[in-house]
Amino acid sequence: MNLVSAACKYLKIALLVNAIFFTAIYARVVSAQGDPAGVLLKPVKVAPNTYFVQGRAEMGSSANQNFISNAGFVVTPQGVVVIDALGSPVLAQKLIAEIKKVSNQKIVAVIVTHYHADHVYGLQEFKKVGAKIYAQGEGRNYLSSETAKQRLIASRVDFAPWVNDSTRLLPADIWIDQKTKLTIGGVDFFISRVGPAHAPEDLIIYIPSEKVLFAGDLVFRGRIPFVGNADSKGWLIALDEIEKLNPNIVIPGHGNYSVKPAEDIVFTRNYLKYLRESMANAAVNMDPFEDAYKQADWSEYEGMPLFRAANRMNAYNVYLSIQAE
Repeated sequence: MNLVSAACKYLKIALLVNAIFFTAIYARVVSAQGDPAGVLLKPVKVAPNTYFVQGRAEMGSSANQNFISNAGFVVTPQGVVVIDALGSPVLAQKLIAEIKKVSNQKIVAVIVTHYHADHVYGLQEFKKVGAKIYAQGEGRNYLSSETAKQRLIASRVDFAPWVNDSTRLLPADIWIDQKTKLTIGGVDFFISRVGPAHAPEDLIIYIPSEKVLFAGDLVFRGRIPFVGNADSKGWLIALDEIEKLNPNIVIPGHGNYSVKPAEDIVFTRNYLKYLRESMANAAVNMDPFEDAYKQADWSEYEGMPLFRAANRMNAYNVYLSIQAE
């Protein structure tokens, strides 16, 4: 073993020991004082039987327990249906506790809009209370990928102690590969795949009786969207599909709920369009990305939360994806 590999090995061991130690200390503090991080979930009622909790417009961290995405739930006469599971097991535990304050019905289902870490690291807690997990079939590819494995390894360090060695990725109990109507307690949930868009396995969930649509990360409000390896062209088509449903309320994956969906979807659409327009010529002509990025006018977006953290990466990923189209 050379010095570099030995150093890496010992660093990994040190990080693991530190995470385990931090978790143990946290457990003692919580039992004595309650949650010292002060991360509160406050369900907001947006329709007669529909609630959501709003994540913070921040990067995930230990300080915020990775509470950066939204989740929601619908109460039916025969059980509660949850949409997305939040970004750490402790957040899922808090959401379960809040649901119990609203209804004495059991949590019977969790529908995953997509398998990004901030939406699924809480799944194991819902599984413990007996919920069935529903997700789109392409999620199987992510779960078996090296990307998912490495992301969880990194998250166990970045979000310790809230994400740790006990945190695991769970597959769906029911994989959805076509439009599906799930009926629970007489309430219909229309589940549609609209990806590849933000992710290959994007699902939207429409509840006609509530006139509410859960859009996952196809819609962002109040912050710069995360593009990652998205199919930006498919994403724009997906936004058109959301509008055709004409919901009264859209609950996005990030940001406050919308009571004017047609207006609020415009922000995400215009941002994606501008990314494509500003990167297209350089991508097609194989001109340097740096030149295209400097020439673009980002003034409309640079004052928004997470601009510095996400915008450059978003533009670069769109630049590469246009070359691959």
